[in-house]
Amino acid sequence: MDIKLIALDLDGTLLDDHKKLSEANLQALSKCVEHGIWVVPCTGRAVDGVPNEVKEIPGVRYAITTNGAVIYDMEKEEALDTCMIPFEEALDLLYFIDSHHVMYDPYIERRGITEPRFYNHLSDYGLSDELKIMVQKTRDVYPSIIEYVKQTHKPVEKINLFFANMAERAQIRAELDKRDNILVTSSIPNNLEINAPGATKGEAIRRLADRLGIGYEQTMAIGDGENDITMIRMAGVGVAMGNGINQLREEADYITETNEKSGVASAINHIIFGENL
Repeated sequence: MDIKLIALDLDGTLLDDHKKLSEANLQALSKCVEHGIWVVPCTGRAVDGVPNEVKEIPGVRYAITTNGAVIYDMEKEEALDTCMIPFEEALDLLYFIDSHHVMYDPYIERRGITEPRFYNHLSDYGLSDELKIMVQKTRDVYPSIIEYVKQTHKPVEKINLFFANMAERAQIRAELDKRDNILVTSSIPNNLEINAPGATKGEAIRRLADRLGIGYEQTMAIGDGENDITMIRMAGVGVAMGNGINQLREEADYITETNEKSGVASAINHIIFGENL
């Protein structure tokens, strides 16, 4: 197929359950670059959360981060396109969230912002060992998140929430879904992710494709979670991981192997390069 841009979710997709990039996936991405195909990490993580082993693949230049809130040029170290939550709305959301038993961290200027009561008690909010390591590497700790946001007075890329209690997650999601000035999605069962309207992976892929002069039909997206649904719908070819949620699998043009079996490599080699599985 005439694919010119492939957008890849990271967690549960390109990376295995230990947050590692397999040799098969690395070889498949390198092959794409050699054939002039843009390889674009497309993640709920902030830019600083994109693993070095992905960033350092020669030819991997652009990243779509925080669910489409920021399209980033990693070579020039600059944001090309943003769609963020205004400061006032972000602060209002944080006050609402703070009244519940939930761990939250806003993403500001490529980093997650946290505070000791969360950072030192990650297990209390249902984080796996692998996720705890990632959080510890990608958050900056301040005495108070809300005070930091008030002082910096900057827009927020995304607000991430982690829950120990799934009933409380359902309650908060119901309340957030009533607001028409935000988008609410999720990447794993015990989290919620809040973005500005327009900050979706699917819309960001199309904005980047426009910048690069690529037709939407020449784009391919691979993902596993709820926050990947828009890109599976809006890319020319949408691929669901074998470990993906049912709704995503139903939307996909193709279902590949799981992230533990290098499903990204299987999809690329079959769909783009015509290799038999």
